[in-house]
Formats: sequence, structure tokens, C-alpha cells
Amino acid sequence: MGRVICVGLGPGDPDLMSLRAYRLISSARQVAFFRKAGRAGQARQIVEGMLCDDVHELAMEYPVTTEIPVSDPEYNRLLAAFYDDWAARLADLAQAEDVVVLCEGDPFFYGSFMHLQSRLEGRAEVEIVPGITGMSGCWTASGQPITWGDDVLTVLAATLPEDDLTRRAADTDALVVMKIGRNLPKLRRALKRAGRLSDAWLVERGTMPGQSVRRLEEVEGPVPYFSIALVHGQGRRP
Repeated sequence: MGRVICVGLGPGDPDLMSLRAYRLISSARQVAFFRKAGRAGQARQIVEGMLCDDVHELAMEYPVTTEIPVSDPEYNRLLAAFYDDWAARLADLAQAEDVVVLCEGDPFFYGSFMHLQSRLEGRAEVEIVPGITGMSGCWTASGQPITWGDDVLTVLAATLPEDDLTRRAADTDALVVMKIGRNLPKLRRALKRAGRLSDAWLVERGTMPGQSVRRLEEVEGPVPYFSIALVHGQGRRP
């Protein structure tokens, strides 16, 4: 009897992976990872060169990503069926041996594996290996502490409505905004309305090759979905 083991890979730099994660990945016979159809998959790229020679790779390709709006009922139907199917397949594989599932960042922080975990309950033993979050990799890349003293940190998804982004950005000391991509114009408007735009930074590809740290108000072009915006707290200091 095996397990389904979800391994947090950290923010992108393989050197920031835990020793436990590395040991599990390098000895795994079954490795599954999420990716967009036609892409190599960021998680798979992070572990390049770590897998054993006889590993069996399982590419879990999303049926939809940004092709239709999240609010479209078809979006939820397609993804629910996708997670149902893969939970069943992983549970079957785990009857015989361990299956390692790769997850960028930390599995329990906006990770896709959470949707599999709930479906695997009672069907397979599940283990989670935590990882450094993408946001901590990004605020470290900015060279500034994200919080001081009693600062309150708020984490938002840029997919929220503009009014919600504005309200929450105005009512916090330090701010992290994830899942930006095509939501950048909306986020820029929300931060301007909240009076936080001039203090905001955008980190692209944090800890990875091609890392970029820029003031958000200076960014015009499209940005990757997994870019992260930061507003650093300026609270109590000795």
C-alpha cells in the first residue's frame, strides 16, 4: 500500500527546496505534476535532472486555464471533472506504491493539489511536504522586509473584483497580491484608488532565472499570471 505524497517545491529556485522534498523526488518511481496543455510545466522544470532514470511521469494537463471566465459554469464543470479523474487515477496507483505529486510553492497555499486532497480522502493515504511560498521568495527578492512590528499583512488574489481589491488594499499595512496576469490593469486602478500605487512593487519570476523587480506603476506590458505585487509595511521599529 502506497501513499500520495504532495511535495512543495518552493518558490522556483531548486536550491530553496527542502531536503525532504529532494529525497522524495529523487527516489520516486511515480511522479505527477500539473501543467497547461502544450507546456512543459513549471513544477516539472524545477525538478529537471533530479528524477531517477526509470521514473514514470504523469502530466496532469488542465482542461482549461484562462480560455473562459472563472464565472462561467462550464469552467467549474471542466475542472471538477479533471480533479475527479486524477484523484481516481492517483488513488489507484497508490494501491501499489507511492506517487509523488509536484507542487510549486507550498501545497496548502493556493495550491492545485488541495482540490485533489479533498477527493482522495478515504481513498488513499495522503502526505503533504510543505515548501517555501512564492510570496516569501518574492518579498526576499525585493530586498525589503514585508512587515515591521505590529504591521498587518493582507494577501489578495488579483482575480477579486476591483472594489474588493481597493477596499482591502486601503485597510492594511502590508500587502501581497497574487494571480496577476491579465488582471494587472484592474489591480493598478485599485491600488491607485486606495492610495497605494506609488508604494507597490511587482516581482516577476521570483528566485528564478529572469527575475524582475520593478515599481508596479512603471510596468505597462503583460505580466505572467504568477507575478506577485508587494506593498511593504512601514510599522513600529526600535
